[in-house]
Order: sequence, then structure tokens, then C-alpha cells
Amino acid sequence: MKTKRVLVTKKAAEVIAQLKEKHGELMFHQSGGCCDGSSPMCFEKGDLMLDDNDVWLGTIEGCDFHMSKDQFEYWKHTQLTVDVTPGIGSSFSLEIPLGLRFLIKSRLYSEEEAEHLEPIRIGA
Repeated sequence: MKTKRVLVTKKAAEVIAQLKEKHGELMFHQSGGCCDGSSPMCFEKGDLMLDDNDVWLGTIEGCDFHMSKDQFEYWKHTQLTVDVTPGIGSSFSLEIPLGLRFLIKSRLYSEEEAEHLEPIRIGA
């Protein structure tokens, strides 16, 4: 079985479902430090232009999850879990008007997990 690179908590999955109802298809991009630090940002699918500097890590709740190549170099040894917490971030992410913000929890892969990672894709 392949090791997923990105997971999502039940609470975050509920917020994603709520956002999908309102906005339709969504996408995530792990922010590299602009605006709200290094938070996962949620957009309507296609609202953020992706290019060869972005890495696709997988999907959460049917939504593509990307980050920049440079940032991936730092995080490639970690499994990411998208969670949500009360608070207002200073980004353009869709959950902000709900008084919530997505956040990332991470942990290093075990040796066995690292041997079976799901493949990544470069670019959109």
C-alpha cells in the first residue's frame, strides 16, 4: 500500500465539505510564508495559477494539494496533515470568513513508509 503524503483530519474534512457546497471544486496550496505564514491555503479550483515551480502531493477530500518545489525540498521527508483551528488568518484562503483557518501538522515518515510514498507530479 502506498503512503499518502497529505492527510486530513475529520474536522478539516467537514470544513472542506462546507466550502465545496458554497464554492464548488477546491484546491489547496501550501503557502511558503506570505501573508499567513506557512498555512495551507484553500482556493476555488483554478483560482491559483500553477506552473513548473509547483509540486502536486496528492488529494484531500477530492481536492488537489500543491506546494512550491523549494518548499517541497524541506518537507519531502514529512507527512502532512491538514487540520483546522478557530482564528482568523491574514490570507485569501476560503475558510477565513468562517472564523477558522487551516493549519498543517507534520511528522517524519518511518523508513518503511518512505519506501512506499505515493508519486508526486511537477506542475499543474
